[in-house]
Amino acid sequence: MAEKTLREKVEEVLSEVRPSLVADGGNVELVEVSEGDGVVKVRLTGACDRCPMATLTLKIGIENYLKKKIPEIKSVEAV
Repeated sequence: MAEKTLREKVEEVLSEVRPSLVADGGNVELVEVSEGDGVVKVRLTGACDRCPMATLTLKIGIENYLKKKIPEIKSVEAV
């Protein structure tokens, strides 16, 4: 079986984070994964889109979790 692509790994980890976002009325969509520089671009949707805590959710929650699970990830950006 072929090794997973970086995008597949990111999708898998986001699926672990998604239930907590959905529980609060939000969600996260994967927009782009830059294999070269380890930058992941996501879109926060639902309640997360207009939440004043969205930056903290993105950086402290999603980014830290992705970096812990996938060391080649350097940062996560909202688009």
